[in-house]
Amino acid sequence: MSKSSYYVPTGGLPPQTQLLTDRSMFTEAYAVIPKGTMSDIVTSNLPFWEKTRAWVLARPLSGFAETFSQYIMEVSPGGGSTRPETEPNAQGVLFVVAGGFTLTIEGKAHLLSAGGYAFLPAGCDWSLANTTDATATFHWVRKAYQAVAGIDHPDAFVTTEGAATTIAMPDTDGVWKTTRFVDPADMRHDMHVNIVTLQPGGVIPFAETHVMEHGLYVLEGKAVYRLNQDWVEVEAGDFMWLRAFCPQACYAGGPGPFRYLLYKDVNRHMPLNR
Repeated sequence: MSKSSYYVPTGGLPPQTQLLTDRSMFTEAYAVIPKGTMSDIVTSNLPFWEKTRAWVLARPLSGFAETFSQYIMEVSPGGGSTRPETEPNAQGVLFVVAGGFTLTIEGKAHLLSAGGYAFLPAGCDWSLANTTDATATFHWVRKAYQAVAGIDHPDAFVTTEGAATTIAMPDTDGVWKTTRFVDPADMRHDMHVNIVTLQPGGVIPFAETHVMEHGLYVLEGKAVYRLNQDWVEVEAGDFMWLRAFCPQACYAGGPGPFRYLLYKDVNRHMPLNR
């Protein structure tokens, strides 16, 4: 997987001559955050992170994302954190889209570069350092872990997109595939962060309507996405949040593959004491 396959935001500001017209949408069922909104003035700083800024794409919020948060992290050379996670019940997934860094988990160092993927269980000891001379950019998806009595907690692991299992969806002749980093039958995990690939002309041919909440970040390509009752054009660098049960479908527009990083909550009973 070449580095150019993943869209990388660079910040900056649009010129004063640019029209205000944009594709940003925020509704009760879904939100679309286009890549053009990820400017310098909307970045966040995080506690105990040095030479780092973040674009916050989703956070738990009434009427919005309920189960997860998602950041795009940009770590300059010499930056990183020895205390990256401040919530003891938070698990995380890191997916690298540019540059590289050293990720240390329970004392063991791992070198990650574009396409690298790490799962960090709640409570594990980890740190991150960019010891290279280039900026490192990665997605950080966080979710409070829902422990279940009698089921072990998941273990940390590090892999790459190229080493993960890619499965074609049934009856699609390979035009719709999912790269899975966790076995769907592994009940230790209560979230999946996968990569979905649709070849030009590929479709999600029905309006998926399901309990899983979604975060979708477009890594490559363009498509027309059906969100609730609306058709929305999206392209590399855009982020979509889909509320549970929001109807969704897709047409991949080409000329190249349409690919996105997909979050969903899985493998747990529905809480009844909210």
